[in-house]
Amino acid sequence: MKDLNRRQFIQIGSGGAAAVAVGSGLTTRLWGLDGDPTPNPETDGDRVVATFCEMCFWKCGVLAHTKGGVVTKIEGNPDHPLSKGRLCPRGTGGIGLLYDPDRLRTPLIRKTGARGEATFVEASWDEALDLVADKMKAVKATHGAEAFAMFNHGYGASFFKTLMGAYGSHSVAAPSYAQCRGSRDVAIQLTFGAPIGSPEYLDIENTRVLTLIGSHLGENMHNTQVQEFAAMLERGGELVVVDPRFSTAAGKARYWLPIKPGTDLALLLAWAHVIVKEKLYDAAFVADWTVGFEQLQAHLADKTPEWAWARTSIAPERIVETARFIAGARPASLVHPGRHTSWTGDDTQRGRAIAILNALLGSWGRPGGIFLPDKMKVPATTLPPMPTVARKAADTPKGAIFPFQDEGLAHGLRDASIPGTAEYDIKGWMVYGSNLVQSLPQPQKTLEALQALDFVVAIDVLPTEITGWADVVLPECTYLERWDDLAITPWKEPFVAVRQPAVEPMYDSRPGWWIAKELAKRLGAEAYFPWETAEAMVKARLEAAHLDVAKTVATGVASKGRAPVTVDEGAALVFGTPSGKVELFSQQMVDSGLPGLPDYTAPPAPAPDQFHLLSGRAPTHTFGRTTNNRFLSEVYAENEVWLNVLAAKELGLNHGERVVLVNQDGKRSAPIRLKVTQRIRPDCVYMVHGYGHTDKRLRFAAGRGADDQELVSRVRIDPVMGGTGMNVNFVRVERAAESA
Repeated sequence: MKDLNRRQFIQIGSGGAAAVAVGSGLTTRLWGLDGDPTPNPETDGDRVVATFCEMCFWKCGVLAHTKGGVVTKIEGNPDHPLSKGRLCPRGTGGIGLLYDPDRLRTPLIRKTGARGEATFVEASWDEALDLVADKMKAVKATHGAEAFAMFNHGYGASFFKTLMGAYGSHSVAAPSYAQCRGSRDVAIQLTFGAPIGSPEYLDIENTRVLTLIGSHLGENMHNTQVQEFAAMLERGGELVVVDPRFSTAAGKARYWLPIKPGTDLALLLAWAHVIVKEKLYDAAFVADWTVGFEQLQAHLADKTPEWAWARTSIAPERIVETARFIAGARPASLVHPGRHTSWTGDDTQRGRAIAILNALLGSWGRPGGIFLPDKMKVPATTLPPMPTVARKAADTPKGAIFPFQDEGLAHGLRDASIPGTAEYDIKGWMVYGSNLVQSLPQPQKTLEALQALDFVVAIDVLPTEITGWADVVLPECTYLERWDDLAITPWKEPFVAVRQPAVEPMYDSRPGWWIAKELAKRLGAEAYFPWETAEAMVKARLEAAHLDVAKTVATGVASKGRAPVTVDEGAALVFGTPSGKVELFSQQMVDSGLPGLPDYTAPPAPAPDQFHLLSGRAPTHTFGRTTNNRFLSEVYAENEVWLNVLAAKELGLNHGERVVLVNQDGKRSAPIRLKVTQRIRPDCVYMVHGYGHTDKRLRFAAGRGADDQELVSRVRIDPVMGGTGMNVNFVRVERAAESA
């Protein structure tokens, strides 16, 4: 990575000159935010604190420079195996969160008005925590502990998960499971019997051909992967990009396949057909390490490129050409499994097809493929046994079964809060760091559920829309102001990372560990927090692992060095499936009443005057979590909707004007600026998710752009694990003035 300069890294994200400054970590500054401390960009600080980031889930190592109790700069920690001394643009925006003038500053209690009107009075911590504990006790006494649910996003949620277990509820869910990664995770587990990891165990830097199918590296700015992506390209690695939109990655690809939305599975099966028919697969790997090849071969017999052409709009000769190109680089040929994979309801089967392709390429456990991570052993804190939960979770509809669901379904808990939809009703919510109004599909159901609940408590840093619907709001301090539990990450170089405060908490905000511990005291569950402070707990765990506590805290990370992570380096292939091998044909699926091999079903189609609604992200933002960040918004301040130039001409619409999107159910977006471009299929529109905030307490983000989730009024449920396929909504595009 030494020959990869900063400009090359940032250009992957196509952010331009402004993004170069952001991504470098060399200038991280804000100007005059309501009298809050203003960082001085010209100083390195007189103190440097090693911690890890919370601007997205990647948890990169950062060095926070402070001077006079103010964070002056954030840069990547060179000792951290994920950041390697560099940060993505979002990572450098941590100061923008720390000194956001709209931060929640003190506990709030709704005293008057209906829920959702955001009419609060300030309260002391004792008053607020006493009320939360009393309401939780009331729900437990009247309806059972399971009727109190928790929704979470972010690493600090670990303390609240412990609290919920001690309270007696397993009604816990992260929207990222059913609305993002769950189908992919289940597909990989079913096929290989092992997780794909988070961050994913992908050896991109050594890949010869990387296939991205709806995965937007560069725009989806996952730091380590983008660094490896840039290194791969510099070393001559090649790209195949499958996407209805000419993404940043597509601009660097040998092949761009502008596929018809919802038909990925047809293309994947046709690729597999060519690779099997022409014997381009890794015969030794298939013979030694897989089961079900004969069934797969028979299943693929009629999945010809011509068959796929009629479904995907990709020409047969291009399908053959790209299949040969992908197979020609095996085993250093990697079909990226993606991250956000909740698309059309057949998402686990789509993930299975990607897994099967990687197996045919022999990429599992090979350089340039999927590596086999190692993990450091750190003893957990000893806790009493958790209470027995009497009832099953209420996150599935009455009579529904998702046989391979292995985490809570956030939309299921939401729906169970609407009386009469589940085996029992959810009566209370704790929402940690997740703006459910924007993160869950079918937001009309979310608002209906919120109105029906007995009690809602929200724990957050910013006044997102969900906090306006809460009865109690508890202000958590940012990751730069708190201790959290250790991050123990399986990786090529397995490591343990420390999160610690760079500065004291601002205002009357408190760290999550303290909030959870104080609630536990009031709920009679203090035994589940057997330490005085999170700092003491972290240091005790490090000591129990026989690590140098002082050195680990000082550097922010401890590693046992590079591990053998491929079979070439001596790592062993072990598959945790029932057969002990890679299961191309899944008997587990058949035994559960599901197809043992992925099969294609046609997705819903738009009406003649409608477009497929697609969404994604910008490299400088983590969806709605960062759109109020003034610093990051210097680069990207508002989303826009992409529309093909031919479609715009037909509609009489012009680049830059304001339009409104109207979906198949009559749901209307806020006005949004139109981007007329040739870089998208004529039957699609595309917008960055996370805009269209309506809570005026977010003084910067409120009213900027439009929220695509308002238009997601329909979903298709994945029968394998319960995920929500959301790319089944269609919109008309109308001039804003005509729609008023």
